[in-house]
Amino acid sequence: MNKVYFLSDAHLGSWGIEHPRMQERRIVRFLDTIKSQAKAIYLLGDMFDFWYEWKYAVPKGYTRFLGKISELTDMGIEVHYFTGNHDIWMYGYLEEECGVTLHRKPETVEIYNKVFYLAHGDGLGDPDKQFKFIRGVFHNPTCQRLFSMLHPRLSMWFGMSWAKHSRMKRHKNQQAIEHAAGAEGTQFNGNTISALNSSGEPEYMGEDREHLVIYTKEYMISHPDVDYFVYGHRHIELDLMLTAQKRMMILGDWISQFTYAVFDGDHLLLQEYVEGETKF
Repeated sequence: MNKVYFLSDAHLGSWGIEHPRMQERRIVRFLDTIKSQAKAIYLLGDMFDFWYEWKYAVPKGYTRFLGKISELTDMGIEVHYFTGNHDIWMYGYLEEECGVTLHRKPETVEIYNKVFYLAHGDGLGDPDKQFKFIRGVFHNPTCQRLFSMLHPRLSMWFGMSWAKHSRMKRHKNQQAIEHAAGAEGTQFNGNTISALNSSGEPEYMGEDREHLVIYTKEYMISHPDVDYFVYGHRHIELDLMLTAQKRMMILGDWISQFTYAVFDGDHLLLQEYVEGETKF
């Protein structure tokens, strides 16, 4: 029990995923496989496609995933959960019932004498004004209280529909790019996008255009002690050397890529979970 794992962006329960139960079972099997070697597991946000807690109610489903998380914490494995932009609204259930440690903002932690900067990644360096506005509304305490007043049947339908619309919009963008005549640099909806990956997200845009890379380079100037920067959110796999000693990772997702990072005290590796083949 000496390895530390990092994963993100499963979007469990999404109405835009064809076989959500199979997806949940897959991530549970992965967690079951690593439990004998894991010291800690960091879930860097958006593990649920939409999660909202009321005082006496939580969303239906996810029993296999939540049960596995509870088993891991009962075994003494640390499970840290960073809220993303789809699961902001956590008010104690996972901490009290499943034993996780909840983080609502980026954290700097020391793991085996190495300093990690961990965050979901939403809102970090992204100049999109519409996204910033929506994020501000979602994080606003007054808006959260008003939303809590809705009956769960209505509010969950609204939240799940919003999440599905967001995912379907990305897939429509992907199809449009695939049918566009141009190659790299195609203009779409006013934005220059080189290509979209299997999750409908823009592929890696380069150090000079990738918002998280730009943010990280600026952040590390005033925080030279950080060795590793690890993010979710973007649904791309990225392992980037920022300097000879500093690295940045974006973890991919658990929708189509099934990727994660593992740190054993000496090496930080970005790997793909392939059932029956992956070595941990």
